Amino acid sequence: MLVTAAVVVPLVAAAARPRIPAPAPAALPVVTAATLERTYAAHRANAALASRMAADHGDRHRAAAERALSAPSRRLLSFDGRGPGRAVEVFGDLAHADRVAVLVPGSDTSLDTYERFHAQAAALHDRLTRQAGQAGRSGSGGGGRTAVVAWLGYTTPGTVSATVLTPARAEEAVPGLRAFLTGLAAVTGPNTRVTLLCHSYGTVVCGRAAPRLDVSDLVLLGSPGTGAASAADLHTRARVWAARGGDDWVADVPHVSADLFGTTVGFGADPLSPSFGARVFAAGPGGHSDYFRPGSVSLANIARIVLGATSEVTRA
Repeated sequence: MLVTAAVVVPLVAAAARPRIPAPAPAALPVVTAATLERTYAAHRANAALASRMAADHGDRHRAAAERALSAPSRRLLSFDGRGPGRAVEVFGDLAHADRVAVLVPGSDTSLDTYERFHAQAAALHDRLTRQAGQAGRSGSGGGGRTAVVAWLGYTTPGTVSATVLTPARAEEAVPGLRAFLTGLAAVTGPNTRVTLLCHSYGTVVCGRAAPRLDVSDLVLLGSPGTGAASAADLHTRARVWAARGGDDWVADVPHVSADLFGTTVGFGADPLSPSFGARVFAAGPGGHSDYFRPGSVSLANIARIVLGATSEVTRA
């Protein structure tokens, strides 16, 4: 009851939506640096078709969301308009990036709410571009070419649902995240440094996937817990970071885990606790949705981590 109250009460549920017709995802060969533009174009075309089908179905909200994704400026590594929908979008020049940040979202992220996820990724890319440019001009290090990937590659749980309290959706997401990050190396090259930025329920996904991920840094933002008792128990070679905004309601979530009728409820240890062993950094006074807010302390520190300027990260 405590876990349910702490997680459910502070948020408003996403409205239930009827099933919307959509085409199957575009069938394409494995993406490489040479095929990126063709991949983007194919998924934009699929999003445009999905938008028309949603409009014919009478769902103007979904139609508008998918129409936005089909714009010529959008770079989609994948798109699936069926059900809640999935999309993987690139910001920047992925093929030539020295450093890539991959964002893994939390609950209630779908095509219907995708614009807020898009805005977070865009804000990070803008900050990285400006910060890398400043570092390059000053010769202080932490520069280089950057790209950001918004990975909505799984069906997130609803905030007001039983699934948000269990690792079931996270376990379903793990194979897709691992496969995506493995395939990413075929586009970027083996020397590109990848940072995984995981928010809210997305930290549960990343915690489950961590042992087999080739990333340099694993960042846990507003985490209810990862299911692991400590950073060492994530069994990753990546540096593990954690942050929580001063007004983030997740601070009130009991960090417990229990088996009830064969189902695990709760996600265990607080990643900000000293015993967990993560590198805790300052996130400022923001709330649960403010980690990528332009001008925020959290965004500045996230950008420093992605750029490898870890000595400049301000600790909590």
